[in-house]
Amino acid sequence: MRPILIVEDERPIADLIELTLTGAGYTCEQANDGETAADLIAERDYELAILDIMLPKIDGYELLVYLRSVGTPVIFVTAKTTLHDRVRGLNLGADDYLTKPFEPLELVARVESVLRRTGRANVVLQAFGVTLDPAGRTVEQNGKPVHLSPREFELLELLMRNRGLTLYREVLYERLWGDETFDSRPLDLCVTRLRKKLGWKNEIYTVFRVGYRLEKEGTAP
Repeated sequence: MRPILIVEDERPIADLIELTLTGAGYTCEQANDGETAADLIAERDYELAILDIMLPKIDGYELLVYLRSVGTPVIFVTAKTTLHDRVRGLNLGADDYLTKPFEPLELVARVESVLRRTGRANVVLQAFGVTLDPAGRTVEQNGKPVHLSPREFELLELLMRNRGLTLYREVLYERLWGDETFDSRPLDLCVTRLRKKLGWKNEIYTVFRVGYRLEKEGTAP
């Protein structure tokens, strides 16, 4: 499982969150301001982000918008306790909202709940007869092995982990090629090859001028 990103400017609270989650078997990384967090998010994938709202340089609301564009689940852990703040955070796409002070056991329970709900727990991923095992890096379709290149595998995993969400082409390109200089051709070719190998003509939906989305069961034409 990828690490959980903790974005909290109060180091004792960040350390408490990390201690709580590492004790539950998770790996974590910390960022103590929004700008550092944004740089980390651009460099690697995270299973989940735990955000404070009131952060130096870039606040939690801005980070939430970017994290949602790459399909990373978000839990706000914040001292902002009003109904307006909770509603705003949830409407922007946060998966959960926990106010300070919090009980460590409740934090772990909420993390586990969000990971299960978003399909990012350490489980095998399935869609349209395809089974992907992230740990074993294997793919089967209707019980038969499917041979994918490393990049095709990573693209499929991103799509399956974020099923039903539109992923921006620029973000996919950066994740797969590690290059901020966007070039649509290799990404489009990778999508074409993946569609051909899986026989998925409609399951991977092209959102015109935006990106790609793996449809949910029953929604593909």
